[in-house]
Amino acid sequence: MDEVFVNKVANSGLITLNLEDHFPVGERKFIDIKEVLFMGMVLKEKDFRDWVKNHDWLAYQNAFVAIGCSADAIVPTWAYMLIASKLSGIAREIVFGDLQALEAVLWRNALQTLDVESFRDQKMVIKGCGDLPVTAAAYAEITRLLTPLAKSIMYGEPCSTVPVYKAK
Repeated sequence: MDEVFVNKVANSGLITLNLEDHFPVGERKFIDIKEVLFMGMVLKEKDFRDWVKNHDWLAYQNAFVAIGCSADAIVPTWAYMLIASKLSGIAREIVFGDLQALEAVLWRNALQTLDVESFRDQKMVIKGCGDLPVTAAAYAEITRLLTPLAKSIMYGEPCSTVPVYKAK
């Protein structure tokens, strides 16, 4: 007798979504205001404005840029605004915060372009483990987008999944 192998994964109706296919490609840069603070603690307006005036803003051409301060210092809001104004029209994306905050915004923007309606009433597997750095923010965002639509959401590979959500 010939044994017939049945591919249960292929017949399961699972749809695998690989977030790597939506990875926001581009250089990431962080402007740390700490580097231009006096003694790493105080923003002197004249010195800061001189730095802004003389800084090479074209180094951020088409980059994704986060603006923040890693020091425990009080930085006036206008300082971030001034940097953002210099990056406007140069950088692809500008966010306030660290590189982790930048990634969260990049993933949110990338996943907003996804036609999630096409996943309505589907059993979804969000692929885990890959070659690109897909952040926890990306997985949280896709879960937020799919939860109102999908029949179920799982994480991992179709042959080995972790249940995340099941519609009632």
